[in-house]
Amino acid sequence: MSYTEIDGPFFEDLQVGDRFDTSPAMTLTDGLVATHQSIVGNRLAVTVDHRLSNTVAGPGPALVSPALCWDISIGQSTLVTHAVVANLYYRNLAFHRAPRLGDTLSSNTTIVGLRPNRPREGRRPSGLALLTVQTVDHERRTVLDYQRCAMIAARGSEPPVKDLTWSDTERADAPTAHFDAWDLSAVRDRYGPTTLKAGDEFRVAGGDVVSSAPELVRLTQNVAKVHHDATAGGSRLVYGGHSVGIALHHLARSLPSLVTVTSWDSCDHTGPVHEGDTLHSRVLVEDVRTGEGRTYAKVQMIVRATRLDGTETDVLDWHLTALLP
Repeated sequence: MSYTEIDGPFFEDLQVGDRFDTSPAMTLTDGLVATHQSIVGNRLAVTVDHRLSNTVAGPGPALVSPALCWDISIGQSTLVTHAVVANLYYRNLAFHRAPRLGDTLSSNTTIVGLRPNRPREGRRPSGLALLTVQTVDHERRTVLDYQRCAMIAARGSEPPVKDLTWSDTERADAPTAHFDAWDLSAVRDRYGPTTLKAGDEFRVAGGDVVSSAPELVRLTQNVAKVHHDATAGGSRLVYGGHSVGIALHHLARSLPSLVTVTSWDSCDHTGPVHEGDTLHSRVLVEDVRTGEGRTYAKVQMIVRATRLDGTETDVLDWHLTALLP
């Protein structure tokens, strides 16, 4: 009996300029928000307190956690990376607007660089794909965009030599106009003015166990085999957005007046995460810019995993910009 196997694309199937935009759009609903929060947590007051959301961002449906939005965006981009071996990093992620309940998100992903990896004995051939991802709402307004670098398995015994074009460039300044219009006075009244300064460090006592990993990838349309199938790569890997979501949960524990995350300079997956690992975070304040009733703080999050056997290893190095009153 003949059949068509649904697999790939593999590294040699890709070309610079290829665009992928057929992942189903997703509407942000109360059920989606609650399920996501149950997996990674969410203590951003403006997203869980609907009255505060309206006071800060203006009348309308409640704001949605940025972690859910980037998880959906990354999940939609995995049309390209079904055969991913590992996701290496993200660069220059910026929110152009903050989605609300009822918004519908869709994403397009374009290949801007391809680079074969050097062959290694005992390791399946692969190559690196540099992707640009743009996510828009139902009115075609840009919600967020970023670069993503993924290692993708080759179909054959050796990946072909590809276009070595690579444009991993820094964004000059992430846009803030959407957030500059918010009224943060109610957050300031509740938590007090921000007193952060460069050099401050915070650590939350106790960590968070990684659970419901397959549920998160299904929830966010992530189709990468290594997150679903333990036979695809030797052991099932936890989706990188899972670690980032827990790190955001830790950041909100450390900075209770945190309003949202407006951008990432970079986010590097420095080690694999497996279900059952317990994640601990360090919060390092790198720079603080205050003015006009708000503070933008550059923050580094270093996340370390404790394995079930007691060993520890770094798994995430995330540099972000946080908005506070």
